[in-house]
Amino acid sequence: MLSVVPTPIGNLGDITLRAVKTLRSCDLVAAEDTRHTGLLLAHLGFKRPMLSLHEHNEASRCPEILARLRAGEHVALTSDAGMPGISDPGARLIQAVIEAALPIEVLPGPCAAVVAAVGSGMDLSSFRFAGFLPVKPGKREKALAAVIASGATTIFYESPHRLVKSLATLAALAPGHPACVARELTKKFEEFRRGPAEDLLAHYTAHPPKGEICLVIGRAGRPAPCDGG
Repeated sequence: MLSVVPTPIGNLGDITLRAVKTLRSCDLVAAEDTRHTGLLLAHLGFKRPMLSLHEHNEASRCPEILARLRAGEHVALTSDAGMPGISDPGARLIQAVIEAALPIEVLPGPCAAVVAAVGSGMDLSSFRFAGFLPVKPGKREKALAAVIASGATTIFYESPHRLVKSLATLAALAPGHPACVARELTKKFEEFRRGPAEDLLAHYTAHPPKGEICLVIGRAGRPAPCDGG
């Protein structure tokens, strides 16, 4: 059995009882970073055998893990934070396990994109997650123009070093477009800042952001939920 186990995105109290039970009982943890997962297991009070499975070795690790699954072992798949396979390693292994007709289960749990979407206050009757925005300016502009033209709220992961550039592009395309920056989710300095793109650009130009960021872009024609005060 392969168990896909989401891990906390910041607050360690967010790990589920089922995730703890799975990690405690599995034969092996396939971890994005064994050091990072080792700290989580130490916090939980136990150790398990681990091997690394990250973007640079996932393809070569798949045959080894498939062999262990065929031998009847229980393998838990984790990323450093959140749901494996969502802008993190794991999708290739999951696909290989499915194609091999081996048993797999996906545990529910923390996912930054979902937390950001709900906390943004945007209309979520239709929404999508689009990973990271393109780094190159032309491709980033094209991606944001497509979001503006779409009928769906869209969630991106974004680097703090590129957030202002992305907001500048969004504000140039549609200054009043509704958006939300969700930063350091579940951590001590968690922040949701909501409003028109031009207002968010002004704020983060004056206050350069730090930490992990989700950028939520709302549907055209819907007003941005604005923070009071």
